[in-house]
Amino acid sequence: MEKNIIAMADALLARLARGADYAEVRAESDSNSSFILKNGLLEVSSASSEAGISARFIVNGSMVFFSTNNLSSENLKELAERGMRQAKRAASLSEKIALSEERPNRAEYSVKEVKKVLDTPQKEKLSILKQIDSAISGTAGERYLHLHDSVSEKYFANTEGSKIISKIPRISLYYNFSVKHLGKNSQRSWLYGSSSGYEIFKKWNLPKKLSEEANALLKNIQYGIKPPKKRVDVVCAPEVVGIIVHESCGHPSEADRIMSREAAQAGESFINPEMLGSRIGTPLVNIADDPTIPNSFGHYLYDDEGVRARRRILFKNGLINEFLNNRETAAALSTSSNGAARAVSYDYEPIIRMANTYFMPGDMSEEELIEGVKFGIYMKNFMEWNIDDLRLNQKYVGAEAYLIKNGRIVTPVVNPVIETTTPKLYSSVTGVANNLEFHAGTCGKGEPMQAIPVWFGGPSIKLSGIRVSRGRAR
Repeated sequence: MEKNIIAMADALLARLARGADYAEVRAESDSNSSFILKNGLLEVSSASSEAGISARFIVNGSMVFFSTNNLSSENLKELAERGMRQAKRAASLSEKIALSEERPNRAEYSVKEVKKVLDTPQKEKLSILKQIDSAISGTAGERYLHLHDSVSEKYFANTEGSKIISKIPRISLYYNFSVKHLGKNSQRSWLYGSSSGYEIFKKWNLPKKLSEEANALLKNIQYGIKPPKKRVDVVCAPEVVGIIVHESCGHPSEADRIMSREAAQAGESFINPEMLGSRIGTPLVNIADDPTIPNSFGHYLYDDEGVRARRRILFKNGLINEFLNNRETAAALSTSSNGAARAVSYDYEPIIRMANTYFMPGDMSEEELIEGVKFGIYMKNFMEWNIDDLRLNQKYVGAEAYLIKNGRIVTPVVNPVIETTTPKLYSSVTGVANNLEFHAGTCGKGEPMQAIPVWFGGPSIKLSGIRVSRGRAR
């Protein structure tokens, strides 16, 4: 972060401090590049950079937020004076805002890059995409690959004494491809993401992984049979478990949803504050959200309110254990923030967000879970999902899936569908494996929309007696 931007942010904070009960500033500098390859041809390439400052402050219980990329001292002074007048006018009209008491933090941290994002040539980035495309071109028809990288530098300071500097590089690779056979077709789309340098591509080994996925989908439509239409045991692999916990545990555990403050933008929650400590599933259900995981897509050590991040245990031994809080909801619930406030960039106000949500691993192997199923389904990944605004009623449609008979995987199954409610789903968990995996996603929430990087995952789990139906053939 350039010293002059930090100096501007500090000057703005000092000005706001003279009239506000509380104030914070957040300066950010972002560099981005993107490449899109369609059927082996480069369609889009772009590079951009932007810097800006935002401020949030409270006067007599009234909160004001503003942001700008015009960093002249005259503009910052004008915005501060205008915001102060607005806060004073609104103080007698708006709901009083209170923030939880949190200890001040001073820190500087960055994510280590072996092969730095900003030093990696465009030619090398394009070569990565072409290698992946070449690996699947013989099996897949339509192919779409999108590589995006960014480096975000932040400076946060508030009137309580916090000062935090961070630098986080992120890389993501989104892909979508289809396979066809005798008029039938299936498609696969997914995202890989990490906070790291370009060395991550060696670990991901995407040409091999996507080639295997394309061949598996082809075999699925060539030899797949219809799934059973009844209650059976289902073994869900980590990718499926990840989307389940993100949608049916992470989102309904967001305290702004629970308190109906996000209802118009992103939905509500079946959970209410009185449900803390109540049972939601079997004792095997343990779900966490942890921003501090190294190289995770949702990585950070301090949130955008300056609160130190930590692992949050949302469901513990089948009980609702903890909500995701920012300082405002924490104050309303008479607790402390657990560092869940995030903003997608400097010009957005931080709201409660997940980071890396996952089902915590057990002590069985995936093979042992499958061996315990007399008749059922193994769902390795999914093609679509749906869940209502309360995060209660939901369904997940398998892409690569198989029939299990007498503890063995025997044949591919086409489009099996899990339809259930959140309590029924978690009350059906009878086995948890130890093969923990994380998968990347871009989580949307808020108005205006904030699409923010996250991981979700877990190990394979066994659901006993869950309802399975048949999806439409494609």
